[in-house]
Amino acid sequence: MSYEAIALLMFASMVLLLVSGQRVFAAIGFVAAGAALLLYGNGAVELPFNQVFKLFNWYPMLTLPMFIYMGYILSESGIAEDLYKMLHVWFGRLRGGLAIGTILLMVIISAMNGLSVAGMAIGATIALPEMLRRGYDKVLISGVIQGGSSLGILIPPSVVLVLYGMIARQPVSKLWFAGLVPGLIMAALFVVYILIRARMNPALAPVVAEEELNMPLREKLALARAGIIPFAIFFFMTGLFVFGYTSLVESSAVGATCATLAAIVKGRFTWGLIRGTSMKTLAVSCMFLWLILAALAFGAVFDGLGAVKAIENLFVEKWDLSPWTIIIMMQISFIVMGMFLDDTAMLVIVAPLYVPLVKMLDLGFDNQLIWFGVLYTITCQIAYITPPFGYNLFLMRSLAPKEVTLIDIYRSIWPFAAIMALTIALVMLFPQLAMWLPEHMNVRG
Repeated sequence: MSYEAIALLMFASMVLLLVSGQRVFAAIGFVAAGAALLLYGNGAVELPFNQVFKLFNWYPMLTLPMFIYMGYILSESGIAEDLYKMLHVWFGRLRGGLAIGTILLMVIISAMNGLSVAGMAIGATIALPEMLRRGYDKVLISGVIQGGSSLGILIPPSVVLVLYGMIARQPVSKLWFAGLVPGLIMAALFVVYILIRARMNPALAPVVAEEELNMPLREKLALARAGIIPFAIFFFMTGLFVFGYTSLVESSAVGATCATLAAIVKGRFTWGLIRGTSMKTLAVSCMFLWLILAALAFGAVFDGLGAVKAIENLFVEKWDLSPWTIIIMMQISFIVMGMFLDDTAMLVIVAPLYVPLVKMLDLGFDNQLIWFGVLYTITCQIAYITPPFGYNLFLMRSLAPKEVTLIDIYRSIWPFAAIMALTIALVMLFPQLAMWLPEHMNVRG
């Protein structure tokens, strides 16, 4: 059997196991281990062992549990809820103001957590009931919460970009800076869409009643103080990092410590809070570690077969495709796979193929793998909210009241998916949107 046929068989076996409902890390790791034993004999038992040490020697991996813990403790202690109340008072007089405030909340939560799940949970449990009570259209609300929560995997500290950096062996600090501008552009486009929709059809997003917004100055100042805490944590954590006082890992420790101190100051730090937060942090961190380990083992076998070189010859020499055509084909494949798989599954499946191929392409600028990481992450955002198996769709259905049906949720996501696709097009047409900050920011770690 040729090496090309073996590579194709490995890929097909992995997809078959995933479709059959097996856990992602188990399916990928099983195929990697089985192929290694069949190809290299008993000596292949050292392969997973070597990948473990490669993984544990990668220092930025320590940021994963730190940022996950920080996000969970801020959400579980109610600090994020205080922030939403502040935004409600600030934007209540603007038509569509609560929806805009929700997008801003999602941006801030993204900057504290790095996961889509936390933003979705906070939006669905805090913002959704408030907007429904005030007469907002349920389809608009669903789209706002799903689209806004997806920002968590693009705006720093994005856990997905940390995962990509581990597998692609790229500096996480540069990936984060690369994702910041596209993430803010996308959030701004969401806000513009809401303003236009609310102006065209005022019934979709009524203005909050004046009596709800009229409150004593003391209460407004109290809300402002409550909302300042998340901002202060974010700017203190990232400020030390950007100005070179802390490394990437040290910055994550600063964020986790500040979040814990904030919970203590607010009087919400309890044994139940720390135990629940720690258990959730451990579960998510372990899941990512197993996924990365399986991906590294699979990539080692796959690359050893010369599969990447074979695909490069097929695309570039036999089919004579241009580099940009190949990039577009990759993006389309991500969108198709994202309809059936989550972001981590997509990455560990295609990373052995796409990462080396992107590195070989001549796109006319440096740091192509950093730029491609942003494209991949935005495509993951589309995958989160597209049928039939978009993760956020089902999470939204489980968290939303009965009056918000699955049909409403499906109808709500298309304008936001279109905005995400527009952001991908902008980053492809103007790579400096993603590359300018990484090229001009010198940071430790």
